[in-house]
This record gives sequence, structure tokens and C-alpha cells, in this order.
Amino acid sequence: MDTFLNEMNQKTNQRVLVSGATGYIGGRLVPALLEANYCVRVLARDRRRLQGRPWIDRVEVVEGDVLRPETLPPAMQGVTAAYYLVHSMTANADFAQRDLQAAQNFAQAARQAGVQRIIYLGGLGDPQANLSKHLRSRQQTGEVLRQSGVPLTEFRAAIVVGSGSISFEMIRYLTERVPVMICPRWVYQRVQPIAIGDVIAYLIAALETPESANRIIEIGGAEVLTYGEMMLGYAQARGLKRWLLPVPFLTPRLSSYWVHLVTPIPASLARPLIDGLRNEVIVRNSLARQLFPNIQPLDYRQALALALSELDASHIETSWSDALSTSQGDVVPVSLTTQEGMILERRQAVVDAAPAQTFRTFARLGGETGWLYLNFLWQIRGAVDRLIGGVGLRRGRRDPQSVRVGDAIDFWRVEAVEEGRRLLLRAEMKLPGKAWLQFEALPYGEGQTRLVQTAFFAPKGLSGLAYWYLLYPIHSLIFSGLIRKLKALAVLSSEPTNSPSVNSEVTS
Repeated sequence: MDTFLNEMNQKTNQRVLVSGATGYIGGRLVPALLEANYCVRVLARDRRRLQGRPWIDRVEVVEGDVLRPETLPPAMQGVTAAYYLVHSMTANADFAQRDLQAAQNFAQAARQAGVQRIIYLGGLGDPQANLSKHLRSRQQTGEVLRQSGVPLTEFRAAIVVGSGSISFEMIRYLTERVPVMICPRWVYQRVQPIAIGDVIAYLIAALETPESANRIIEIGGAEVLTYGEMMLGYAQARGLKRWLLPVPFLTPRLSSYWVHLVTPIPASLARPLIDGLRNEVIVRNSLARQLFPNIQPLDYRQALALALSELDASHIETSWSDALSTSQGDVVPVSLTTQEGMILERRQAVVDAAPAQTFRTFARLGGETGWLYLNFLWQIRGAVDRLIGGVGLRRGRRDPQSVRVGDAIDFWRVEAVEEGRRLLLRAEMKLPGKAWLQFEALPYGEGQTRLVQTAFFAPKGLSGLAYWYLLYPIHSLIFSGLIRKLKALAVLSSEPTNSPSVNSEVTS
């Protein structure tokens, strides 16, 4: 017991710096470090980009830019180990030079501050091969960090399997949206994908493994596949039938334009991803197993199951938090985006009422209260759902005022409740995909609330996409009317005079 307590105290006293915390890997690493009882400092160019993260109050945030060396010393002061998780993902001609300069600035600041270790995540690939510009740049970045004299642990990984990883998202979107996939040669190149959880495990284990210093450690999952096999594996997990059609003439540039057309990933990001896939990226030695015997990497099927399970979990708020929509000028009335396999339609409004009162207005939706705007369309949708074997609207709700997790509300199920702040509903009607509807009452100004209404839809294949876009005009009409009515009802209900009933003229 004493040994355990001593280890906990050592971790608490060890300050760890994470750069790139707004990125995919960094955003997953920070909460894992906190869970492991490390004291975490985060380097960010703009602290506002971290607002909305559930861990923001548990870390120290220092503003700084790796391309502005004069901003780095405050971030490095008192740091034992620093994670370098910054790299460019563009096709700009100067990206490599910028990456090397940023790494040099970071490493010099770490050396001057007496940082004992830098931990870096780079890219797999045989350095003797004709690597793509981006893979070569990732390895050169590691070399620049190493030249600083600060002990470096450099991990090298290929495709990271996890919801939100851009390489995995390209697999997701292509497989979901294209029944017959035109496959150039790079689709048949061998890769060794690794689960995001395993990557995080390695990054944290390096802190506790002194032998990992001054080593290049190649990490990968339990099996080697081709990119095509990864797509077919995804299709099987989702219950989709997909076919690969090999063609000899699609260059990386043409492939990137194709990805640009059928997925939300722009060609400027798809191009370096695809260009890197012409190289075989597999683990060539057993050093990771020797240094970290307790980490047993998942195979692709297991990693894929974990990534897809996030569509079923109530982690949507953290996965989709909009860090920039918190200041007064950023309350965008309507936004429609696609990310991590979901379509996200968000509406916002500033309400002249307290968050608690605003929460009570949307917590009363459904049942006898109805849905405030064009209620007959909700009734028609419920009737159609009932006809095709769904639950329909007949279930109503348990209580007209209060909600708790697990409650049925018409054809929704309450999946999460934060009293006075947030309500998350999961759709249980028949759909070609999965859907959620979320309401948030966030403090905005004195006596004001930022009301956020978000519809999430994870389409299944082409039928899911067709469903969303065919019904989007109707959904847009209904949801825009709903947030207006909620705003008006919250304002009226907050007045000191007799509060109106929900079925008053505000609902008409």
C-alpha cells in the first residue's frame, strides 16, 4: 500500500506538458494522463479552443505557439516531460520546413528549461525506402527533436483506428457512401493499423519506462492488412455489402479529388494521406513488446468495434464540442457539419432567461406538452413509425415535468441528463441509422442563456444519407421553429407574472 501511495505522489508531483491538445491524439491523451494522476499542463495557441473540454478545469493552460519561440519558456518551466504532438497536414510546399522549425523551437525551449524527456509520435515507414513527403517529414521531425540533446522517445505508428482519426474517417466515409469502390494500387499496400487506446497506452507507459528514452519504437496493432481489407472489414462490421474494383490509373492526386467529392475530407488533406499509403507501413522489430510487455495491442476487428461503439455511447457532447462557439460573437444561429461519421445540425439562440429556467422548458417536451411547433408533423412521423413496426408516439412520458435517464419520451429515450444544463435524447423510431437530439442551457451573460439545440445523425450506408438529405428541408423547418418556441417560452416563463402554460399561444 505504501508503495502504491508513493507512486501516486510521484505522479502528482510530475508536471507533464502536452502540445497539440486540440488535435485528435492530444485531446485523447490529456484525460488519460489525468486519469493516471499526472499533473498536466497544456500548450495552446488560443485557450478558447479548449473551452468545452470536460477536463479543462483540471489542467493548466499556457498560451504559446511552437512557431514563436519567445512564447515557449513559460510553458516549459517546471516541466518534467513534454509531449510533442504537432505536425502539419497540408499539401503546401513549405509544410516540411515549418514542421522542422517548429520542432527545433520546441526542443530548444525544452533543453533550456531542463526538461528531462520529450515524447513524440511520428509515422511508420522504412527510412531507407522512397517515403512520401509527409512520412519523411514526420521522421525528420523526430531527428530534429533528437538533436536537441533532450532524451527523446519517438514512437512511429501507421493508421490510428478510432472515431475522429482522419485516416480512419476516410475509411469510414468511403465505405459508407460508395457501394463499389474504385481501388488504385495504394488500396492494396500493406499497413499495420493500431487502436487509439493502444497508442495512448504507449504514450503514457513511456513516462514510466526509463529504458524507452533515446529509442525509436515502432508500434502497430496485432495484424497486418491492406487498406482494402480494412474497408471490407468496416463494411462487414456495419452490415454493408461493398465491392472493390481495382484500376491501374488513379494517381494520388486524382484519388484525393475523388475523396474530396464523396467525403467531407478536402483534397488538401486527402492528398498527403493517400500519398503516404503508397509506402508499406508495418512494424519491423519487436522493441515495443520488449519495452512494454504489459501492452497487448488489439487486432483490427477489436479496434474497429471500439471505434464504432462510440456511436452508441453518451459521449456525444465531448466528441462534438464546439470549442469556438462560446464568446459573444460566435453564437452562430445554424451550422451543418459532418464529422466522425455523424451529420451534425446545430442551432443556437441567446435567451433572456436563466439556464435553470431554460432547461425546464425543454425538459417538458413530449407527451401531452407536444413539440411546440408543427406538432401535427411529429404526430405524422409517429404514425408512420408505428405502421412500420416502430414505437410511435403512444408511449408519451413518465412525468410531465421531470426527466431521468432511461425515461421514454414519445419515440425518444433519455440517454443523459445534467440537471439545469443538458438533455440528450436517443431516437428509438425506425431509421436507416442512429439519431440523437440534444438540448443545452449554457450560461451566457448576466441573466442570459445560450440555448443550443443539436441533432446528430449517424447514417448507415447510402440509404441513411438519402434519408437525411431528402428530409432535411422538413427537419430544418421543424427544428428552427422548435428553438424559436423554446426561446419564447423560456422568456415568458421567467417573467415575474403568472407563468404561461406550455399550451398557451407560444406553442401555436
